[in-house]
Amino acid sequence: MAKITYVEFNGTRHEIDVKPGMTVMEGARDNGVPGIDADCGGACACSTCHVYLDEAWIDRVPAKDTMEEDMLDFAWAPDPVKSRLTCQIKVTPDLDGLVVHIPEKQI
Repeated sequence: MAKITYVEFNGTRHEIDVKPGMTVMEGARDNGVPGIDADCGGACACSTCHVYLDEAWIDRVPAKDTMEEDMLDFAWAPDPVKSRLTCQIKVTPDLDGLVVHIPEKQI
């Protein structure tokens, strides 16, 4: 398991053990983390699972691909460096301790 910390916009923290092979989005959805809507179910066809990576993790999470980059254009206040779609981040043991910050809203 990898412990992923989801930080709501209001500062509320949710520390969740997520099984390797799942996505960061699935970990949030399956555990009722508010603010991760995941309207498309993980198909990278919306931006409602958008988060900001904690600064300590920017270089430790695998790079985004072109499809994710394009979909982030539709996210609420995307940051060119920190923004990610959680449906595109597969959980591995290397992500144990990952911290993501949920934006004020999803669109």
